[in-house]
Amino acid sequence: MRLVLSSLQWVAFILASTIVVPIVIGEAFGMTSLEISEFLQRTLFVLGIAGLLQVLFGHRLPLMEGPAGLWWGVFIVYAGLVSSGGLTGESALRQLEAGMLISGTLFLIASLFRWIDTIKQLFTPLVTGTYLILLVSQLSGSFIQGILGIDYFTDQVDAKVAVPAIGILIVTILLSKTSIPFIRSYSILISLVAGWLLFYLLGLTKETTKRTDMFSFPEPLAFGIPELSSGMVINAIMTAMLLLTNMIASMKVVEKVISSHSPQSRELDYNRAGVITGINQWLSGLFAAVGNVPLSSTAGFLLTTKTIERLPFIIGNVLVILISFFPVFTSFAANIPTPVGYAVIFITIASLASLGVREYHSLQLTERNLFIISISLMIGIGSLFVPGETLTHLPGVIMALTNNGLILGTLVCILLEQGYRVIDHHKHKK
Repeated sequence: MRLVLSSLQWVAFILASTIVVPIVIGEAFGMTSLEISEFLQRTLFVLGIAGLLQVLFGHRLPLMEGPAGLWWGVFIVYAGLVSSGGLTGESALRQLEAGMLISGTLFLIASLFRWIDTIKQLFTPLVTGTYLILLVSQLSGSFIQGILGIDYFTDQVDAKVAVPAIGILIVTILLSKTSIPFIRSYSILISLVAGWLLFYLLGLTKETTKRTDMFSFPEPLAFGIPELSSGMVINAIMTAMLLLTNMIASMKVVEKVISSHSPQSRELDYNRAGVITGINQWLSGLFAAVGNVPLSSTAGFLLTTKTIERLPFIIGNVLVILISFFPVFTSFAANIPTPVGYAVIFITIASLASLGVREYHSLQLTERNLFIISISLMIGIGSLFVPGETLTHLPGVIMALTNNGLILGTLVCILLEQGYRVIDHHKHKK
C-alpha cells in the first residue's frame, strides 16, 4: 500500500510540476487546445523516459526530470519573435527542435571528455547556497501570481480563485507538518486531490478539448524537420552550458538530502549523468517537447515527503509514460487547475531556501563571503525584474544570460569566488 501511494504521489508531483509549462508555451505560440494537449503528451512521454534513464543508468537518484526553466525562457523569447513578425511560428518551433538536438550533442561531448569533473569543483557551498536562494527567488513570482489567480481566468488578481488556492496552500503546509506520519508522507497527493475536487465543486476548473482517440504514440518531429539558424546555435551552446551547471547543482542538493536521511553514501558520476542528459535533450528535440533537466525542486519534495527510495520514483515515471500513451488521461491531467498545482508544490519550492541557508551556515561567513553573496544575489534577483521583451534586440548569448537571473547570479558567484582564489594564490606565491 505504501509503495502504491508513494508512486502515485510521484506522479502527482511530476504532473503538478509539468503541466503549466506546455500550456503556457502553447498559448504563447497560439496553439489550439488540441495542439497543447498533444504538446503536453509529448512532454510527459519524454520526461518519464528521461527520469527512468537517469535513475537506472545515469546519476541513479530519485531526481525528477522536468521542463528546464532555461528552455521555457527560450521558447517564450521565440514566441515573442513570432508575435513581432521576426519569425513565423513554424520556423521558430523547428529552430527550437534543432536547438535541443545541438544541446544534447554538446552534453555528450562534455561528458565523454570528462570535462564535467572539472566543472563540478566550482560548486562549493557558497555557490550551491546562492544557486538555491536564486532558484526560489526566480520561481516565487510565478507561484504567487498563480495562487492569486493571475492569468487563470483574467490578467488580474481573482479573489474567487485566490481564496480557495490560499486555503489549499495552508492545508498543504499543515498536512506536511502534522505529527501523523502517513498524512505527512502523502501530504502532496492528498492536497492535490482535495484541491482539484474543491475547484471542481466551486466551478473553477477550465473546459479543455476532449480527445476521443484511446491510444496514441507521441508523434516524432511534430513541429517539422529541425531548422538550423546562427541565432539558435548560439542559444543552444549557451543553454547547454547553463543546463550543465543546473544539473550539477540539482544532483548535489538531492544527494545531500538523501544522505541526511540514509547512512549509505554514494559517489555521484556526473559524467554518466551528463551522457544521459545529452540523450534526454535529444529526445526532447526529436519529440518536439520542452527541453528537460534534473529539477532541484525534487529536494523540497524529498524533504516534505521523506520518500527517498528509488522504486516509487521508478514506478511513478513508468505511470507517467503510460499516461502519455492515452490521450484521454493526458487531457484529464491537463485539467488540473494551475492555481491548485502552484499551491500544492509551494512548500516544496520554499523549502529549498532552507537548504540554501544551510549551505551558507556550513561556511565561515567572512567579509569576503558575505560580499560575494550580496553581490551575486543583488545581480541575480535584480535581473529578474528586467522585462524579457527589452532584451530581444541583444545578441543571443547576452539575451540568454540577462534573461535568467538564476544562472547570471550563479555565474557571478563562481567568478567572484574563483577570482579571489586566484588572487590569494598569487599572494602566497610572492
